[in-house]
Amino acid sequence: MQTEFRIQTQGAGLAEFTQDVARWLPAQDGLLTLFVRHTSCSLLIQENADPDVQRDLGAFFGRLVPPADDPAMAYLAHRAEGPDDMPAHIKAAMMPVSLSIPVAAGRMALGTWQGIYLFEHRRHPHLRRVAAHLSV
Repeated sequence: MQTEFRIQTQGAGLAEFTQDVARWLPAQDGLLTLFVRHTSCSLLIQENADPDVQRDLGAFFGRLVPPADDPAMAYLAHRAEGPDDMPAHIKAAMMPVSLSIPVAAGRMALGTWQGIYLFEHRRHPHLRRVAAHLSV
């Protein structure tokens, strides 16, 4: 069973889509695989209770990989699509682009405070596509 989720981001940051996935799942056991079809964003399972966690993650990765117009990033050659593009590719190379989640009776085996997020690494809004496959 397969589908594709379309996630409209608001720019850099985390966009939760846990409930979209939960509504799609049938009442079966299986293994859910999610795969983001872009090279400048990532997928994460992360805390969904305290928004400070999301802000801190964004701030950490922003410090770890600053924009290409930061003097520390002067070595970057790929700059044609703006100062956030190559840093977005670097972040996506460091973080997962696919997730595997066990499913029991149609419910994801996520922890109490866990949610599924698309982590947008570009500054501007994008429509992102995430392929989903449920193996039963």
